[in-house]
Amino acid sequence: MMKYLKPFFLVTDIGFILYWIATFFNIIPKSWAFKDYNHSIIIAWNWSFFPLDILISITGLSSLYLYKKGKELWKTFALISLVLTFCSGLQAIAFWIYSKDFDFTWWAMNLYLLIYPLFFLRMFMKEDKRNVNESSERVTSV
Repeated sequence: MMKYLKPFFLVTDIGFILYWIATFFNIIPKSWAFKDYNHSIIIAWNWSFFPLDILISITGLSSLYLYKKGKELWKTFALISLVLTFCSGLQAIAFWIYSKDFDFTWWAMNLYLLIYPLFFLRMFMKEDKRNVNESSERVTSV
């Protein structure tokens, strides 16, 4: 599973770090920014994602590190990162639906955050179900 998950984690986690550096240093060109980007409430709304997005990066990159070290704990960190990534995308899309704002670029990035974790979460659930079934088979055969 990590073979397929690793590129998503790298793109997402490094992307979040770069986005927040660009946001902090006000590097994003006005023409690329979403609607009302300079409005104080929108600035506050955007920065409210900072802790969540950085936690996503920390858990995702930690998962890659733990996987490389052969520690099973990588799965826990990966699962946390995927759930939080889904939540980050969902919150942004919900806000833009509520505010009736559609910008293809920002929607595409946040739909990516909303959708890609679902495929891997499904894989985690299938693997967990398989492990439960194997455990119950061992118990019943003893």
